[in-house]
Amino acid sequence: MAVNFDEAVVHLEKRGFLDVSIDPTLDLFAEIERLKKEKNAVILAHYYQEADIQDIADYIGDSLGLAQEAEKTDADIIVFAGVHFMAETAKILNPEKKVLLPDLKAGCSLSDSCPPSVFKKFKEEHPDHIVISYINCSAGIKALSDIICTSSNAKLIVDSLPKDQKIIFAPDKNLGGYINKKSGRDMLLWNGTCMVHEIFSLEKITKLKIRHPEAKLIAHPECEEAVLKIADFVGSTTQLLKYTQTSDVNTFIVATETGILHQMQQSSPGKTFIAAPPDNACACNDCPHMKLNTLEKLYLCLKYELPEITMEEGLRIAAKKPIDRMLQMSKELGL
Repeated sequence: MAVNFDEAVVHLEKRGFLDVSIDPTLDLFAEIERLKKEKNAVILAHYYQEADIQDIADYIGDSLGLAQEAEKTDADIIVFAGVHFMAETAKILNPEKKVLLPDLKAGCSLSDSCPPSVFKKFKEEHPDHIVISYINCSAGIKALSDIICTSSNAKLIVDSLPKDQKIIFAPDKNLGGYINKKSGRDMLLWNGTCMVHEIFSLEKITKLKIRHPEAKLIAHPECEEAVLKIADFVGSTTQLLKYTQTSDVNTFIVATETGILHQMQQSSPGKTFIAAPPDNACACNDCPHMKLNTLEKLYLCLKYELPEITMEEGLRIAAKKPIDRMLQMSKELGL
């Protein structure tokens, strides 16, 4: 159906995205490419997005790579195919640019597990601690942090600080616990988790390893400790991808969100990738928030330049400081 701009706004407010009909014969890939050129727009996509979105994106990466790419882009419009905190990060780094998110409902269970008002009180109870926050958090938590990190650089950032420096690590307790073990630290951990990385079944993975003794189990550090203990390799999404590209092994059991398997299969077509089984009835480990974004929503988002991420300037400035510190430390550490 034909929709003007005002009608699109109404749909946006009611549904969180533009819910309009699209001509089924329309070549969405071609139309998105046309709109990108016409509007000087760039599409940044996380590895956990559906395959079609990964294929149309200008850049695909994990949280660190996406933050670095958002910082240096010269596009006028950034379409962030990810979840809300990622689009917020792009806006924090690019106040003069228009930042769009295909579906405003694309949130994050880990980010939601750390409300800023509650965390602020927790921080005040430990005034001798600095705060390192995983980038998977809201702008409000970033504003309360001293340094932001990603799973790619968390250990190196922690290791770069004095051994006697007391640290609060938020919001992911599994990633924080993993860094504690690898670094010998005793960081104070916020009790937050990612719903996707907590559902893997140790029993099912163990049985799968028995059936595929040649396979290597690779896992994201947001997974629970029991899974990390039996993993052959633990790393960020990008590190997992690189490991599969360089390893002589041909079969991998992958304990992270299934979206990364698309890139693994594309870069290593002769290898076998098995999604680690979760402990649920549907036997799936997709992130329901990431998968809210679709090619159709991305097209409508770019066409109408909605939904747009906006932010109060004082919050943006406060949230930018720890991100800038992370980006600078990452450069110094060669990341």
